[in-house]
Parts: sequence; structure tokens; C-alpha cells
Amino acid sequence: MMQAQPVLLLAASDNVLVAVADLPAGQLLHDGGREIVLPEPVPLGHKLARQPIGAGDKIIKYGACIGSATRDIPAGAWVHLHNLASDYLATSAAGHTA
Repeated sequence: MMQAQPVLLLAASDNVLVAVADLPAGQLLHDGGREIVLPEPVPLGHKLARQPIGAGDKIIKYGACIGSATRDIPAGAWVHLHNLASDYLATSAAGHTA
């Protein structure tokens, strides 16, 4: 019996996957015919790069652009505020109230 993947692909055009469990560095994932080894831990519910994403490239989740990479992101790396700028909200204002 095949073990379920600990990630979700929400739309075929996405360049990120979503962790359905806390994933440790070194975790091996299978995405179609590709293998992805996580270079760092990825927390439950967070995004990880499905493939290498270049600085300035769009981050696609749910088949829609949710932001842009602020630096190169290798396959398997955690995608979050440290390497993603929202196209909708000022990332630097996150968590601040007016």
C-alpha cells in the first residue's frame, strides 16, 4: 500500500505545495516523476517550493498568483515572509495595526 504524501498540490499550475504535517529537513517527497528533498523544516500548513523559483518570479497557489519571490528559492524550501512578498498586502505591515 502506498503511503499518502505529507503535502497537497492545490492546483496543477501551482509552483508550491502545502504541508499537511510538520516536515523535517531531509524529508523526501515525490511530485510526479520528480523527487524533492527538503533543505529545511516546513511547518504544518505552510508552503514549500515545488520546483526552483527565481527571485522576482510569481508564487502560484490555488492556480493564482499570491506574491513574488524576493530571492531565489530552491525546490523543497519553505516559502513564507522571509522569501515572499505579497502582491496584495504590504508584507512589512503584517501583524501591525493602525
